[in-house]
Amino acid sequence: QVQVVESGGGLVQPGGSLRLSCAVPGIKFSWYDMSWHRQRPGEQRELVARIGGSFSRGAATDYADDVKGRFTVFRDNTKNTVYLQMLSLKPEDTAVYLCNAAGAGSVRGRNYWGEGTLVTVSS
Repeated sequence: QVQVVESGGGLVQPGGSLRLSCAVPGIKFSWYDMSWHRQRPGEQRELVARIGGSFSRGAATDYADDVKGRFTVFRDNTKNTVYLQMLSLKPEDTAVYLCNAAGAGSVRGRNYWGEGTLVTVSS
């Protein structure tokens, strides 16, 4: 069974930085679109950042408006890992961050979710 292993969450002060990691061993990782989502307390899950796989034009990235310029998503296909570098963190970034792998091409329809890692931004 495919496991999505997230790490890097924790407590950070406003203005600080964190880097989240999401490893998905056992899949043809480069074929998957990878994304980060977050669920703030009491709110719906929302897309934070996405990076395309091998079947996506230019490995396109996509960001929520309120994280553009602060967050960067990147991937290392040799390690089956996607990262979310978060800078200038704000209290409103506090959320459970979840990693998603969505297959494309011949693995379209396959979808895997991590359990989430908690990011708390507070002084």
